[in-house]
Amino acid sequence: MDRNAWNERYRAADLVWGTEPNRFVAEALGEREPAGRALDLACGEGRNAIWLARRGWQVTAVDLSDVAIERARKLAAAEGVEAEWVCADLTSYVPTQEAFALVVISYLQVPEDARRTVLSRAASALAPEGGLFMIGHARRNLTEGVGGPRDPAVLWEPDEIRAELEGAGFRVERCEEVIRPVDQQGELREAIDVLVEASRPSG
Repeated sequence: MDRNAWNERYRAADLVWGTEPNRFVAEALGEREPAGRALDLACGEGRNAIWLARRGWQVTAVDLSDVAIERARKLAAAEGVEAEWVCADLTSYVPTQEAFALVVISYLQVPEDARRTVLSRAASALAPEGGLFMIGHARRNLTEGVGGPRDPAVLWEPDEIRAELEGAGFRVERCEEVIRPVDQQGELREAIDVLVEASRPSG
């Protein structure tokens, strides 16, 4: 995970991802009643974290890029929203155990060993029956979709993700490819993502 590369990417645009929450995050969590603390891993410029905080969650948001975290702080302040913003490498960040009712991971595209580390710590961070929501670029997107990383090693395959989650102790309710329409210069194309809903069983 290259902090300098991500900082340069964020410096190159006013808002890389915009201010609205990811469409799948909003669809999956929009009807869920706030239930205490939420952890947003790989939060970027804070769009999902701010949305969750606005809905009543007590949010801790973590990202590698200090440029993104500073931008997220300013966006949250401008909206009168409070959250805890943490600049940290997710492969070394250790969240408080059993402290969160919800963990969100949005487009964390890292190699398998790093992803397994993050998922293991996400499982430990969840309270029993806490929920995990993940969305990421699918490996099939390389050949059949549009956008996203070009390195297959960081892309998601549903069966692999399911196995990693079950290995980390999650109960997987949903792990499947979803289609995301993308407007490219007036032409509507389709990106392929992997969406995950899981939870940490009690006991």
